[in-house]
Amino acid sequence: MSQQEFDSLVPELRLNRRGFLVTSLGAGFALATQPIMAQTAVKTDAEGLLAGEIQVPTAEGPLAAYRAMPAGGKKLPTVLVVHEIFGVHEYIKDVCRRLAKAGYLAIAAEMYARHGDVSKMSNIREILDGPVAAATDPEHMADLDACAAWAAKNGGDPERLAITGFCRGGRTTWLYAAHNQKLKAAVSWYGQLDGAPSANQPQWPLDLAGDIKVPVLGLYGAKDQGITQDDVVAMRDALKKAGSRSELHVYPDAGHAFHADYRPTYRKDAAEDGWQRMLTWFKANGL
Repeated sequence: MSQQEFDSLVPELRLNRRGFLVTSLGAGFALATQPIMAQTAVKTDAEGLLAGEIQVPTAEGPLAAYRAMPAGGKKLPTVLVVHEIFGVHEYIKDVCRRLAKAGYLAIAAEMYARHGDVSKMSNIREILDGPVAAATDPEHMADLDACAAWAAKNGGDPERLAITGFCRGGRTTWLYAAHNQKLKAAVSWYGQLDGAPSANQPQWPLDLAGDIKVPVLGLYGAKDQGITQDDVVAMRDALKKAGSRSELHVYPDAGHAFHADYRPTYRKDAAEDGWQRMLTWFKANGL
């Protein structure tokens, strides 16, 4: 399937009107992530920010999302934040506040809202086999488009749009970079690069490398058990062949989810370095 054929599914989705099973965001951390590493979890206050839950208009109804931005800000560079499989829980909300403290309008939508409340599911297998498997890539593209449109009308600068995502959201970040050529930049945190195609997820970043013109920074751990270094090398080579300005950086001592400061996978040095690389990447690309 070409990128053009893939994108053609997005307007068809808008006519589907499946509706959302989840209409508001939960509080705290997702149930499946318990127990929380409270001693390492980063906590960012909302002082000086406009932060909280919003409803993003879509053809299927209002989509629950979290927004954080400098209070009173106008024409702000905007970052779409794509969560892991656990939904928009406290960690993702905190990431949005961190970005807002850096001068961005950050918005994170509940990407599995049509298919179930992942924040209330205690078993990761239930999440993967349920909402994650049921969600479609065109749904995600449409929801991110809706968030970008909302941000442009609510303090964001439509000419300065970026995206970042974690784990499964990192995969979505690569896909959206191929979908939306108006992005200024993207940063994928340990997003899976290759996998078995399915009806709902027919393509992977490696399939779309030739269509990615947006500069993407990929941040990966050499000890990641789910993303091989062979895939990282293959993606790097494919992007280079396509003439992309993208880069992939690997942390030798980090595994998967090294930025997730509320989980045992957290690696402070890699997480902090990756965050600075992300901000530098955004600035270098006009954000």
